[in-house]
Amino acid sequence: MTVTIEDVAQRAGVSTATVSRVIAGKPYVRDALRIRVLDAIQELNYRPSRVARSLRVQRSSIIGLIISDIQNPFFTSVVRAVEDVAQQRGFSVMLCNSDESTDKEAAYIDLLLDEQVSGLIVSPTSTNTDIYRRLVEANVPVVAIDRRVENTPMDMVVGDNVQAAYEVVSHLIANGYRRIAAVLGVPDASTGAERYEGYERALNAHGIEVDPELVRQGMPRSESGHRSTLQLLQLQNPPDAIFTGNNLLTIGALRAIDEMGLRVPEDVAFAAFDEMEWMFLVKPALTVVAQPTYAMGKKAAELLLQRIADPSRPPQEVLLQPTIKVHESSRAK
Repeated sequence: MTVTIEDVAQRAGVSTATVSRVIAGKPYVRDALRIRVLDAIQELNYRPSRVARSLRVQRSSIIGLIISDIQNPFFTSVVRAVEDVAQQRGFSVMLCNSDESTDKEAAYIDLLLDEQVSGLIVSPTSTNTDIYRRLVEANVPVVAIDRRVENTPMDMVVGDNVQAAYEVVSHLIANGYRRIAAVLGVPDASTGAERYEGYERALNAHGIEVDPELVRQGMPRSESGHRSTLQLLQLQNPPDAIFTGNNLLTIGALRAIDEMGLRVPEDVAFAAFDEMEWMFLVKPALTVVAQPTYAMGKKAAELLLQRIADPSRPPQEVLLQPTIKVHESSRAK
């Protein structure tokens, strides 16, 4: 009886694509999976067909796009831009949601590579470089978007988070606010760390000491923004202004302010990262850091297609400048 690749996959408990990657000697396979596949091959005395092997290593015309939170409206324009560029060049896009989980992110990367995608665009869940270094070493075309990957020579498209946070917090200070709270994402992601850095720089530049009591960093979701803002507003000496690090945190923070019966900006001023279409419904209008989301997705797709066409070109980091839009929520005291 002839042993097939499906038999090996079933014995090892993996997909047939993973078996193909092990047989082809591809470096990006988890060690535990590689061992299981090799053991199964030996146990079953499997001999791969050269024709089948040559067919399976061909790349598809699909780009993998992994975003960190599909509920975050920030990614709507990013995804649209990636799709627009991909379709113009004859590629399709396979969208995955890591849900801010490093495990899900790794699993989706494995899945997309098993599907022989031509390249990956990823919004990293953390600054952990191991998984991306392995991709680069395996010559997998990959671009990081929105969040930076440190110490790894790969293409990246990010916003200037430090400067934007510095400018918007400096604006609050110029308008007379001194106890400025920061409700930000986790420091494990570069966006959370960089926006905190800009906040800290602005306070220091204006002679204001950073008060750890006024800083909250957690998952960049509305529940975290709501909980953190309630804690801040219930302090014995609450903040006179709040700076939020993304649109989901903003939703939670505004809900908390409303529940406390407070007014913006009369009781607490407000400024936020990310301009969303729904914000025109908020009164007073919010001061925001507007990010060039479509340009970010477009550039990431263009860099990926360039990398696919020319794997040897030097990696690029593209730094896009957000725009500060000042409105009534941060008006002078």
